[in-house]
Amino acid sequence: MSIIETEAAPHVAHRDNHTHRDVNGGWLRPAVFGAMDGLVSNLALMTGVAGGAVAQQTIVITGLAGLAAGAFSMAAGEYTSVASQRELVEAELDIERRELRKHPVDEMEELAALYVARGVEPRLAREVAMQLSRDPEQALEIHAREELGIDPDDLPSPLVAAASSFGSFALGALLPVLPYLLGATALWPAVLLALAGLFACGALVARVTARSWWYSGLRQLALGGAAAAVTYALGSAFGAML
Repeated sequence: MSIIETEAAPHVAHRDNHTHRDVNGGWLRPAVFGAMDGLVSNLALMTGVAGGAVAQQTIVITGLAGLAAGAFSMAAGEYTSVASQRELVEAELDIERRELRKHPVDEMEELAALYVARGVEPRLAREVAMQLSRDPEQALEIHAREELGIDPDDLPSPLVAAASSFGSFALGALLPVLPYLLGATALWPAVLLALAGLFACGALVARVTARSWWYSGLRQLALGGAAAAVTYALGSAFGAML
């Protein structure tokens, strides 16, 4: 009994610890991209305008307009992109569904050949393919995973992607504007807050992707800082010429 319990314990521990994060939910990529894009683009936009020595009111209006325009643009783009991808996948699934209905034997042999190519003994591969092909929906799911590399029950949602992109972009784009809305009269508080936000976003993403938090944070900080510096220099140059 003790031997059985000793052997079972590692399996229980493995089962409890061997969990994975959701990588196909359709929210992480647009949320991360939206937050980064909101921070970098609105910071660069505001610093570029500020470089032209314009009035403070103009900088604030520019930042708010950039926030609204960017958030709606990102949401529309993500919705269209994910919806188009989902429609393409569903069209391919319809093709596979028709093939399973019209040519069940050929599809079963195709599935068996896939298992043989992965090292399964031919006779066993054919038996497994026969058993899996008895249920049409299960057969469709297996073929979709093996041939298309997708899970029909776990397709990304266009609405989730659009909402994630909209909210994260708006939140990121708000940071450079926030100091002005709270009474700041100079550009540097907005720049410092935005750069701090870039570092924090990079560090937060590292917790999800298992990368080094300081490396990810510094990478985003450097990219955002470079974009702000370039646009400020361009704004200063154009402002001097106009």
